[in-house]
Amino acid sequence: MANIPDTPHRRIATRNGTPAEVFRVFLKLGLTSFGGPIAHLGYFRNELVERRGWIDEKGYADLVALCQFLPGPASSQVGFALGLLRAGLLGALAAFLAFTLPSALLLIAFAYGADAFAGPIGTGIVSGLKVVAVAIVAQAVWGMAKNLCPDRQRATIALTAVLIVIVAAGPLGQVAAIAAGAVAGLIWCRGSIANASLNTVPFGVPASAGLISLALFLILAVSLPILAATGASQGIAVFDAFYRSGALVFGGGHVVLPLLEAGTVAKGWVTADAFLAGYGAAQAVPGPLFTFAAYLGAVLQPLPNGVAGAVIALVAIFLPGFLLLFGALPFWDQLRAKEGAQALMRGANAAVVGVLGAALYDPVFTSAIVDPASFALGLTCFVLLLVWNAPPWLVVIVGALGGVLIGL
Repeated sequence: MANIPDTPHRRIATRNGTPAEVFRVFLKLGLTSFGGPIAHLGYFRNELVERRGWIDEKGYADLVALCQFLPGPASSQVGFALGLLRAGLLGALAAFLAFTLPSALLLIAFAYGADAFAGPIGTGIVSGLKVVAVAIVAQAVWGMAKNLCPDRQRATIALTAVLIVIVAAGPLGQVAAIAAGAVAGLIWCRGSIANASLNTVPFGVPASAGLISLALFLILAVSLPILAATGASQGIAVFDAFYRSGALVFGGGHVVLPLLEAGTVAKGWVTADAFLAGYGAAQAVPGPLFTFAAYLGAVLQPLPNGVAGAVIALVAIFLPGFLLLFGALPFWDQLRAKEGAQALMRGANAAVVGVLGAALYDPVFTSAIVDPASFALGLTCFVLLLVWNAPPWLVVIVGALGGVLIGL
């Protein structure tokens, strides 16, 4: 697409594609996009902004800003919105399915093949994957702390979040930490707002549809815990656990780890070893990290598990982010200009760093680093990621081989 001069409220894209076209493009991305949400956004930009011209740079930057602002899997939300822009609601669904299915299917297959990892070599591979998870999460905490806690106020919010999570363990403590961070942000983190782009992108979502989507998000957020508490259905309890995880994650990616751990391991549905092994395996596959939910849904005990559990977990963890995105699209131009909204998000994001930092220690570090050899392997993987900028899939291979050597 040719460069267009910036003018107020210019419409910068048109809906002239088909769901089939969207599916083909995003299937390619789903098969090749390694490296986590930030890397995914780079893949999207190269393929859809530079090569195909579905949207221009300004519009893409605005869309990324919106998806970073909302809870949910940021890169998947960007893909969903680009599919919506290109081919309507069917295009959005096509983008989601094509980008998500490759990694989801690989992780379900890993879940079914877990019994094959019972021997010495298999046990070493699983141990190595758990160590890889330590390095991956440590890198995430390091990078997020530099970007989201650059001053004393936000560093203090992050530290306070760690203390809240320690005192009030489990999902309640994590929600309280994020809520407290948001309130602190309103008080401490007000400042100058970056100049907002005046470009508008014609997503075609009417305000009434956005309000319905937001209402549905709230209805599910309130009713699911009540229904799960009755104990009438394990399926509803599973849906509730994964829905709450998706609804409380800001920025996506590794931030979902402590919420999923609290929703599955803490309830006795998944063992800590199986959780960390699956999380390590999730680093070796392309596509969104949220598909780790497919693995967890497949290995859950009791029923539903297997393919049915994977489908429930996947739908539940992605649904809140998509409902919030669909609900926010008609109102984004007004929302992004408000200083209070940006201050709230600064505080909430700083608290998220603290929540993830607490999870780095327990259960990630305490479950995987059990002796000097595993510590050395974890440090090696961390240096490969942070200093050598090695791709995560390569670090997974190094960790798995290192685990086998340690085991032998």
